[in-house]
Amino acid sequence: MSRDAILKTVRASLKGEADVDARREAVKARLSSHQRNLIPARGQLGDAERVALFAEQAEKVGATVTRVDDAGAVPEAVADYLRGRNLPQRVRKGNDPRLGALPFDKTPTLEVNTGPSDGTDLVGLSHAFGGVAETGTLVLASGNDNPTTINFLPETHIVVISAEDIAGDYETVFERVRAAYGEGTMPRCLNMITGPSRSGDIEQTILLGAHGPKDVHVVVVG
Repeated sequence: MSRDAILKTVRASLKGEADVDARREAVKARLSSHQRNLIPARGQLGDAERVALFAEQAEKVGATVTRVDDAGAVPEAVADYLRGRNLPQRVRKGNDPRLGALPFDKTPTLEVNTGPSDGTDLVGLSHAFGGVAETGTLVLASGNDNPTTINFLPETHIVVISAEDIAGDYETVFERVRAAYGEGTMPRCLNMITGPSRSGDIEQTILLGAHGPKDVHVVVVG
């Protein structure tokens, strides 16, 4: 068949092994070993320095960062951010138990709604699975606890992340995903968010909020 002829020609040009079974087994072995790629040295730091680098890199791409000592300070940090941006004291979150355990009752002016966003919410609140220090990237796993709609539909996205969940590199985060969800299993969506949504498609002029939130605020706990 023409398909087989084309693939045979490609294999010959690449001087690849003609034994398809051997090639298939080689691919299986490579996937099962989870061999790491080249790891940049930038994120290979001690705990404090790694978190500081994450905050620095996140701010470089337009996000804002607040640090709090413990989770109990998160509600007030969220309320302070909303006041500073002249936004309503109202957020939309998922069923994440870490967000559910926060003492929102101590900030009675802050209205907290739970469930996926329908596009009418101005502010979304999520808890990140992890972070990548080398690029200031947030990694969010989708699910009922953190609906993906909250990541993209509100104009402002506030993300809570534990300092201990900030890794130096992407490979470490992927290892943690496999450990949390099980071998060969992934969340339906794994969103990697680096700063606010932006596009430079029109005359190379940067437009914020092109495909998602125009403001991303990170609250680092610990």
